[in-house]
Amino acid sequence: MARKGLIQREKKKKKLEQKYYLIRRSSKKELSKIPLLSAKWAIYGKLQSPPRNSASTRLHRRCCLTGRPRANYRDFGLSGHILREMVHACLLPGATISSW
Repeated sequence: MARKGLIQREKKKKKLEQKYYLIRRSSKKELSKIPLLSAKWAIYGKLQSPPRNSASTRLHRRCCLTGRPRANYRDFGLSGHILREMVHACLLPGATISSW
């Protein structure tokens, strides 16, 4: 189980990312349209004005049950360990266990 503080930090980053998403997207579109370098510098400054943690690259996917930061499956939002336990307990419909 991950520390509670790390999980809360990731939630805070997610909220910031959603809050500044439109500002970042519109600035990046403007940047691609403008050919002048001097005008691009002003837009770069606008891109740097939101908080750093509002960038989508700073987010880290975590297991929604345990908060584990590694071995996450995007389709389920779970770590591999929890996914395996749920499949064995028949809690995920349509998922099958491979055996040989």
